[in-house]
Amino acid sequence: MKFVDEATIRVEAGKGGDGASSFRREKFAPLGGPDGGDGGRGGSIYLIANSGLNTLADFRFSTRFRAAAGGNGRGSNCTGKGGDDLYVPVPLGTLVRDADTGEAIGDLTRDGETLLVAKGGDGGLGNVRFKSSSNRAPRRTVPGGTGDSRELTLELQVLADVGLLGLPNAGKSTFLRAVSQARPKVADYPFTTLHPQLGVVRLEAFRSFVIADIPGLIEGAAEGAGLGIRFLKHLARTRVLLHLVDIAPLDPAADVVKDIKSIAAELRKFSPTLARRERWLVFNKADLLSKAEADKRRRALVRALNWKGPVFTISGLTGAGCRELCGQLMDRLEARKARKKGAA
Repeated sequence: MKFVDEATIRVEAGKGGDGASSFRREKFAPLGGPDGGDGGRGGSIYLIANSGLNTLADFRFSTRFRAAAGGNGRGSNCTGKGGDDLYVPVPLGTLVRDADTGEAIGDLTRDGETLLVAKGGDGGLGNVRFKSSSNRAPRRTVPGGTGDSRELTLELQVLADVGLLGLPNAGKSTFLRAVSQARPKVADYPFTTLHPQLGVVRLEAFRSFVIADIPGLIEGAAEGAGLGIRFLKHLARTRVLLHLVDIAPLDPAADVVKDIKSIAAELRKFSPTLARRERWLVFNKADLLSKAEADKRRRALVRALNWKGPVFTISGLTGAGCRELCGQLMDRLEARKARKKGAA
């Protein structure tokens, strides 16, 4: 299925039922009196997070959602039936905005979480509501209220603990295949990955995390170059970024230090918050070099970058170093979770 991460829909809540104008006509109640009931409320529209959905593809064709109107009031003080609420399922990680103002309405991140996006109209008032000592036969009623109607922009931001970033062909997809059951496409040309791929890394029972492979970034991605700008937002929810670097580029003229700095610059342009996210440097494709040569290049690059964070050398193709990297990632994520729980 094609990956769809943005959609625009229109939601229209139900109108409230009108209040009734009615008078009693009973054999043993000669004076009668008003008995018009109130109208029922209109149905509201909720978005509900569903872990079984992975994309917003369903909204390519279904873009308009209407809730049922409330029933009109009736005589004998009968209130109209309330309109049924409408629940629209969306994937976990869906950010909801008002399409006209751009205002963020809500963020659905937990399975079963609901968000009211259009409130149904209130039921109108029947004439019995206006009975008084000075007005015993009121004919006044109030019509039902109009339900909310608006256009919404749905934006899917994938939920992952760890995000992969790097230039095209840095080996991100190969690494994801090596550490999880995900099977992203792998080929020897740039931009093989055209949409985010998720994989679950399981180390042992009850110890696992989700990793996201994002389409490769190039210089100018924050201004729209390549595929990166569309998918950079998917890194927003990650807790750790793995910056994969080809330690043995085929082009001998490639400036690896410049490439690493260019990716960091794109993160800063796109989001200063994302640029401050914890980032680990991972030198990939070490199988193309001898261990001595790989260690030498690693030390030279770390020194040139003045890198202070964690550094790893791996081979996504052979799996060398991948288990150690994933183990330390798991430890780091668990430590962060424990700290957050303690602070709460």
